[in-house]
Amino acid sequence: MTAQFVAPEIAWAQLLPVILVLGAGVVGVLVEAFAPQRLRRPLQLVLALGGTAAAIVAVAALWPQTVADGGTVVLGGSMVLDGPALALQGVVAALGLVGLLVIADRTETGEDAFAPSAAAVPGSDYEEVARRRGLAQTEIFPLVLFSLGGMMIFPAAGDLLTLFVALEVLSLPLYLLAGMARRRRLLSQEASLKYFMLGAFASAFFLFGAALLYGFAGSVRLSDITVAVGSVTGLDPLLIAGSVLVLVGLLFKVGAVPFHAWTPDVYQGSPTPITGFMAACTKIAAFGAMLRLVYVVMPGLEWDVMPVLWGVAALTMVVGTVAAIVQTDVKRMLGYSSVAHAGFILVGVVALTQSGITSVLFYLLVYGLATIGAFAVVALVREVNAGPGGAVVAEATHLSQWAGLGRRHPVLAGSFVLFLLSFAGIPLTAGFIGKFTVFSAAVEGGLWWLVVVGVLASAAAVFFYVRLVVLMFFTEPAGPDAPTTTVVRTDGLSQVAIGVAAVATVALGVVPGPVLDALGDVAVFIP
Repeated sequence: MTAQFVAPEIAWAQLLPVILVLGAGVVGVLVEAFAPQRLRRPLQLVLALGGTAAAIVAVAALWPQTVADGGTVVLGGSMVLDGPALALQGVVAALGLVGLLVIADRTETGEDAFAPSAAAVPGSDYEEVARRRGLAQTEIFPLVLFSLGGMMIFPAAGDLLTLFVALEVLSLPLYLLAGMARRRRLLSQEASLKYFMLGAFASAFFLFGAALLYGFAGSVRLSDITVAVGSVTGLDPLLIAGSVLVLVGLLFKVGAVPFHAWTPDVYQGSPTPITGFMAACTKIAAFGAMLRLVYVVMPGLEWDVMPVLWGVAALTMVVGTVAAIVQTDVKRMLGYSSVAHAGFILVGVVALTQSGITSVLFYLLVYGLATIGAFAVVALVREVNAGPGGAVVAEATHLSQWAGLGRRHPVLAGSFVLFLLSFAGIPLTAGFIGKFTVFSAAVEGGLWWLVVVGVLASAAAVFFYVRLVVLMFFTEPAGPDAPTTTVVRTDGLSQVAIGVAAVATVALGVVPGPVLDALGDVAVFIP
């Protein structure tokens, strides 16, 4: 008797957002290999922006069905396209589209943020020749798309192996992109190496934890692990150790204390457009995966593993805020600010309530918008030599260089102020609504003491945000012989990104109801 082949059923429609992004990345590689050099940049731009825009349309088309039936299990459970996963895919694709505008922007002289030849030794004759010939690293676009595709798979992973593969797909391109800055090449390459080395350690922790959870449940499927957790009557060392180690891998990606040491160095050394993209989208994807793990697998471990997350959340808010206060570099300050925000988001994660899921999804959206907008502003502010000719050199990231910027460029500085106020959680900005929702969810979950820590950390964080506002609008620049700053003229793509982020930050702060309601409709995980 011969066995009959049964063709697998694959829900292609639910996979369409990921397919569009990864497919555009694959075609981008072919363009890089076969297209003439003069055509590569326009083709890559069309592919990157078109692929992400098409993914957003696909998410919107799947939304009504997901609200109605709660989602779909795809590929035999390897991916779970439920409400939170679809919402996070839409947010990642939307922010990826805005981030790509900043990445693609060039100055009026045709320079982008990336080295003309990333493989060249910094300061070598080869690098100088590449710069004079006007070479451009257009392979950054497929690299960003591959990373974006991994980020879209990450929160939808239904088993630990898919989760690990998505983790590597989103991380490996970022390790390369972090080392491709046009200026301050050694600092950029140092950032890339640090990110790669610490990322490898985090991946090892994650894999070790996945192996222990497999030993405990006999399966890597999250649904099977959930069933096994429900049958445990005592303290199982494999379960506890495995859960903690998997969480360590995820906590590294979100930059939570004590796994945050890479954050300020990588944020400072990476090309600023990549810093904004990485700071926003990576955090969204990692928190999406953490939400699924905590809300699907760990509700039964509330008194075994969750106290660890409570402590990490409190420590992250405090350390991130205190460290940001003493920074003198804008990118490092925003890096430690992102650490503090990871703590605020963790407050919503550990609430273990329905509103906790909604609040985290909303916070990730508003934080991502303000982050990409803020780093887009930083990328435009450049240092000018005080000598004859006033040549534009590197980005002006030292706080003292921002003195008086608001008087010379009030619109750009005003946009930056808006993003800073949103980070601080000032009313009428989206950041205030985000913090209010996560703190409300934590109070509902009985974690009022964690909310007290969060409120105090938020109050202290206002200092370093307002300090920059005072520098830009109420402080005179240094002496006439000191380097001055200017805002470079570009193709205008960064200004479009800043405008979109600013409008969305105000709109979500004034009228957050429709978005909160839409997220609340899908904030249910498939077990």
